[in-house]
This record gives sequence, C-alpha cells and structure tokens, in this order.
Amino acid sequence: MMTLLHGRTAVITGGAKGIGRQVSRLLSEHGANIVVGDIDEAAAAQTAAELSQQGASAIGVRCDVTDEVSMSALIRSAVDEFSVVDVMVNNAGFTRDGVLRKMTLDDFTAVLHVHLVGAWLGTKMAVAAMRKSGTPGSIINMSSISGKVGNAGQTNYSAAKAGIVGLTKAAAKEVARYDIRVNAIQPGVVEGAMTALMPPEILARRVEEIPLGRLGQPIDVANGVLFLASDLSSYLTGGVLEIAGGRHM
Repeated sequence: MMTLLHGRTAVITGGAKGIGRQVSRLLSEHGANIVVGDIDEAAAAQTAAELSQQGASAIGVRCDVTDEVSMSALIRSAVDEFSVVDVMVNNAGFTRDGVLRKMTLDDFTAVLHVHLVGAWLGTKMAVAAMRKSGTPGSIINMSSISGKVGNAGQTNYSAAKAGIVGLTKAAAKEVARYDIRVNAIQPGVVEGAMTALMPPEILARRVEEIPLGRLGQPIDVANGVLFLASDLSSYLTGGVLEIAGGRHM
C-alpha cells in the first residue's frame, strides 16, 4: 500500500468518533503518527489504543477546542511525543438546531465557539508549532455544505461553517510564505449518528437532492482530508473542497 504520510504527525480534533475517527484511521494507514484529540477523554484513548493495536503510532488527548490552554496542551502533547506537527485537522463540532425565533443566544454562541473559535485556535496553535519546527504543514478545517447554502433551523451551524471558509482563506494568505497550506472541506449529507435520527421520508428526500444518488460515507470525507494532508495537494491552499455528491453544486 502506498503511504502518503509516512513519518508525519497528524492532530485531529473530534478524532474519536464519526468522521474524525475515520480520518484518524485513514491517516494512520498512510503512515502518519496520530494524535486523537477529543472532549471525550475515554473515547480518545480507546481510538488511539485501537490504532496502536493495528500497528500505528497514536496517542489520545482530551481537548476542549474552545479553551486556549487546552488546545495549547494538545499541540504540546503532539510535539512532545512526535517532535513536530505536520497536519492539523480541525474537525470537532456538534449541533444545537432550532428555528431562529426559538434559538437561544447560548445555543448560537456554543455552536459558534466549538466550530469557528475551535478552528481558529487549532489553526493558530498548529501554525505556531509548524513555524517553530520549520517544516511544511497542512491545515484542514472542516466546514459544511451548510456554510455554502444555509440550512433552515441551523442559523448557528451555517454561520459557523461559513465563517470557517473565511478563516481558511485569510489564514492561507498569511502563512503561505512559511510553506503552510490551509484548506477547507464542505461535506454534504454523510451517513452517521445524525442521519440515523432523521425520519425515513426526510432522509429519502435528501438523497433525491444528491446527483450521485447516495449518502456520503465517512470514508468519502476522510479521503478528501488525506488528499489535502498529502503532497498530492502541494499546490493547493485557500481552497474549499465540496464532498457532497454534487448536491448544491
């Protein structure tokens, strides 16, 4: 098997579950040392242990992406264990959906903080580590197709995911001189915990809106992360990769 990330170190926030877990697994299969960052310390440790059992070098670290001290500790753990940070995947997120008239300020700011502030902190901390080591780096920020078109009932989520695109492009312009690339991914409807809770008729309508005619899988998104993390995308920065089966093209 071709290993696109042999010897490199990747930090993944929200890396213990869902898409983040699949990203952690795929990057490890391509030779990367993995730092699984997650608010759920036990899940981070378990995912790291499973990767280690499969022959990867991996550690699990509890992190709160909204807390500067916690994010600094996450990056420091990566450097202490593996010397450098080559890849940063700002993936952590959650939802608190609600129509505009019913959404509370706490619900709005909580989602904004985890997604947008979390991506900003992760980008800032990773850039500092990459500049100190003097090695090229790749930062991947997880946006969403909701940040492109907006979703009713998700003013918080859509705003945060749109903000991640602006953050990505501005950061990419700032750090290109250091051979650090910053890109974003906008997944569409991906099969997982959230789609499992959707009424079948609603889910069927969503699939009808997808030109490729199927839900996305976590591996589809992980493959995009691998591309952006590797030298295959060495001349790509400030880009937004839509992985949505053609929906909202």
